[in-house]
Amino acid sequence: MLGLAPFAIYALVFLAWPLADVVVGAFESGNPGGGLTLANLHAAFSGVYRQGFVTSIELAAITAVVPGVVGLLVAYAVETSPHGSLRRVVTTASGVFANFGGVPLAFLFIASIGSTGMVTRWLAAIGLDPYDHGFTLYSFTGVAIVYLYFQIPLMVLVVTPALQALRPQWREASESLGAGSWAYWRRVGAPILAPSVLGAMLLLFGFGLSAYATAEALTSGSIALTSIQIGSFLNGNVIAGQANVGKALGLGMVLVASLSMVVYVLLQRRVSKWSQ
Repeated sequence: MLGLAPFAIYALVFLAWPLADVVVGAFESGNPGGGLTLANLHAAFSGVYRQGFVTSIELAAITAVVPGVVGLLVAYAVETSPHGSLRRVVTTASGVFANFGGVPLAFLFIASIGSTGMVTRWLAAIGLDPYDHGFTLYSFTGVAIVYLYFQIPLMVLVVTPALQALRPQWREASESLGAGSWAYWRRVGAPILAPSVLGAMLLLFGFGLSAYATAEALTSGSIALTSIQIGSFLNGNVIAGQANVGKALGLGMVLVASLSMVVYVLLQRRVSKWSQ
């Protein structure tokens, strides 16, 4: 218990205390005199703020499913490769790319495929300017593409242990019973991997839902995302009497993230049964 004390204090000060402040503040009136109210929650789940939740969840879902599928294929290709050096290179690169984000990542994409980016000018020179066909980096689609940069490597890192846990004896037993490759994956491999893959996608969903700096640097708040709206409240851009609406938005994000974590824990319990 003494060894856990530093972590417990850290979690209490930087997680439990701020969370309690958000929960309490979400029900406090921002007007003089205080008092409890549901007006903050009503405002947080209506109008542009409700659209922020919808857009954030859509963005998080897209940037969880697409990188989840692509990352799974990449991880499987690497794990089944006979070249150990390829595995080390991909793992190292994934660790670097998965932790690269924020304003530097936004600048990288703006310099590459922005309206005056290097790649954009090259494509325009051969008559394939994507901005002439409705594409823009500073839109929902553009933000989703940028998120793939760190979501795919993250999926590779998270799902690789699950692929490594597939025991060769299971495939040998299937083949000895006459099962082909398709039958093995349909009846053995896929059911065992499914909880781990879905759990990894939920992790990506959480990352996509809470990411802030990259989307803010790309769009300057032109897209209704809850994380950017909360940032606006933290910066003091509030209407009189609505100072605690930002905390209500934060409470909404906590509820969505908590639901994802509950499903993630249930999936991990199922994985643990297979791994015993």
